[in-house]
Amino acid sequence: MLVPSLLSRYLSIIVRSVTTGPFQENTYLVGLEKSNECIVIDPGDEPEVLRKEIDSFGVPLAMVCTHAHLDHLGAVRDLKKMYDCPVYIHKKDASVLDWYEESLKFFGLDPKPKPEIDEWITSEDDLTFHDLTLKVLHTPGHTPGSTCFEIMGHLFSGDTLFAGTVGRTDLPGGDWNELNASLTKIIKSLPKDTIVHSGHGPDTTLKVEIEQNPFLIPLLRHVDS
Repeated sequence: MLVPSLLSRYLSIIVRSVTTGPFQENTYLVGLEKSNECIVIDPGDEPEVLRKEIDSFGVPLAMVCTHAHLDHLGAVRDLKKMYDCPVYIHKKDASVLDWYEESLKFFGLDPKPKPEIDEWITSEDDLTFHDLTLKVLHTPGHTPGSTCFEIMGHLFSGDTLFAGTVGRTDLPGGDWNELNASLTKIIKSLPKDTIVHSGHGPDTTLKVEIEQNPFLIPLLRHVDS
């Protein structure tokens, strides 16, 4: 990995959301102003649509997935052929990824091989791509390897935290107690003015969710204790 330059201290972050596929999943393109590079977070579906957005945004340095459900990495294989950039996901979601082809059948979608992963995340060490550094928060619960990524006051929460609700835990690998622990970790780790970009639905802020999300409010006693 390259050491980030001083450039990132002086330029604003740009986040573009692209909603694709039958699950209306949010793919995020993240870069710095005046830069021609970006990170693609959760490339879910419709690779040609994503390609058009990526080409107008910047050269992709990497694809980073919050977890291994089909709606968050369905475009990985095609985009990999287009751009040949590395794919990152947490190692603890390897078993979820193994179910990828079966999950396509389950939802009546066209079959295709599971995407190949270049780099398995195994720690909470930062991920640095030129001038972009992602803080890694392993947040199991929705899946064993669910991971949130924070950069410059923006949290990409996948299906761990949404506006007004939280991720489901009734799918294979889900665990309600782990999800609650992960949500508590997010509350403790990040400033309240953090902007939250979820895998589905609108953006929110951590402050709003702490004050209004019925799943987070009961967790505050653990944070304050």
